[in-house]
Amino acid sequence: MQKLMVIAMVMAVLLLMDYYVYQGILFVMQNSSDQAKKIVRYLYWGLTVVSFLVILIYNLGDPEWFKGSSRSLIFTGLFINYFSKFFAILFLFTDDLIRGVKWLVDYFKSPEPSGKGEPITRTEFLTKTALLAGTVPLVAMSYGIISGAHDYRFRRKTIYLPNLPKAFDGITIGQVSDIHSGSFFNKTAVKGGVEMLLREKPDIIFFTGDLVNNETKEVRDYINIFDKLHAPLGVYSTTGNHDYGDYATWSSAEAKKKNFQDLIAAHKQMGYDLLMNENRFIKVDNEQIAILGNENWGAGRFSKYGDLDKAYAGSEEAPVKLLLSHDPSHWDAQVRPQHPDIDLMFAGHTHGFQFGVELGDFQWSPAQYAYKQWAGLYQQGEQYLYVNRGFGYIGYPGRVGMPPELTIITLKRKA
Repeated sequence: MQKLMVIAMVMAVLLLMDYYVYQGILFVMQNSSDQAKKIVRYLYWGLTVVSFLVILIYNLGDPEWFKGSSRSLIFTGLFINYFSKFFAILFLFTDDLIRGVKWLVDYFKSPEPSGKGEPITRTEFLTKTALLAGTVPLVAMSYGIISGAHDYRFRRKTIYLPNLPKAFDGITIGQVSDIHSGSFFNKTAVKGGVEMLLREKPDIIFFTGDLVNNETKEVRDYINIFDKLHAPLGVYSTTGNHDYGDYATWSSAEAKKKNFQDLIAAHKQMGYDLLMNENRFIKVDNEQIAILGNENWGAGRFSKYGDLDKAYAGSEEAPVKLLLSHDPSHWDAQVRPQHPDIDLMFAGHTHGFQFGVELGDFQWSPAQYAYKQWAGLYQQGEQYLYVNRGFGYIGYPGRVGMPPELTIITLKRKA
């Protein structure tokens, strides 16, 4: 009964939002034909009916009806619908507030109050501005799904390392991060992103975690796409916070453990060398560098499965050490203070919030209020961190101003 009351209250609030915005639409369309008004009415309230049916079916029906990417798309549609209307309401309410204040002023200003003030008509400018304000997020977020979700872009950086062996001078590293296979809805586009990276022919490829959202079964339909990633010096990977099943409900501890074992098996099936708090040496012409892989370790509330000392052990003599660690907060928290000889760390995790603005050297995203290092290349002394903006997406199945990233890092000897 309590659940029904909550659902009823939520739907009542949404219905009021719909009605309020609709009045603004009617005002703007007051000079339109009856046929145009009829079409708008059916479309507008039809969307409301569909939205309410989805809410009822999800809460009172079988949750299994809403799974994977379809669930994400459905609820994103609901969010965009009412998020856009919220912006419209801000302007409509401002207009109503201004008119209300004017009415009161005119009423009390009259030398002989008649008992009622003259009605003040709705302001056309603010009403049109309200509808425009609601349309902008609607269009932007819809475009972010249709186009932005798979608009893969290359980010290229050259990093100069003083101790880089001559045999590795000019080596190219391709980085992919945050695949989140459970969110995908366009398999062809995903395949295209993988093919883009392969055409670059990097010498080595790194994957820095979050293969799935919650469960390993999400990646099953994409293994035969991501297993195409090959490089002469190998493909190395590590785990992200979403890979452990911490955000899902499990029938038992054994089921969760089995899920993670399946994830490890998926990396092997794709041909990735998964580094679980361990390291590997790459040799070229009798020279070598070390690749360290740390399980997820994040400052604050995120999981701390990683053991950097264990990943580091045995690599002390390597002239260059490259670390794969999913969460960029690890760099300031442990990597720099404890291991100043780790030359370059590769991370992901932030997704650049899947929303932002990047114009030349200027970049802004809400991600910067949560992470000191959230996208691109960072340097402290002789140590570097690169934060990949992510290949996939989670929650909102799109990207606005923060396209999915394929990274190409070139290492050069510092003179």
